[in-house]
Amino acid sequence: MKKEYDFSKGERGKFYRPGVELNIPVYLEPDVAKVVRQRATKSDASIGAVVNQWLRNDIQSGSQTRRLNAQSREGSKA
Repeated sequence: MKKEYDFSKGERGKFYRPGVELNIPVYLEPDVAKVVRQRATKSDASIGAVVNQWLRNDIQSGSQTRRLNAQSREGSKA
């Protein structure tokens, strides 16, 4: 790495695009990926559709919140 960089010819905001959504890659562990692929094939859906539906179901059920609260209580006991 250089000690100093010359930004005198740089252009502020050159690649900034307001309103553009960022697609975040999600890396599944092999055992989870296998199940997701199987479910996607069985339901004739994309892997993304299967994962999104699972996440929506989890969010709607509130189980994620319950788990986080339980973990928080366990952590405060230690």
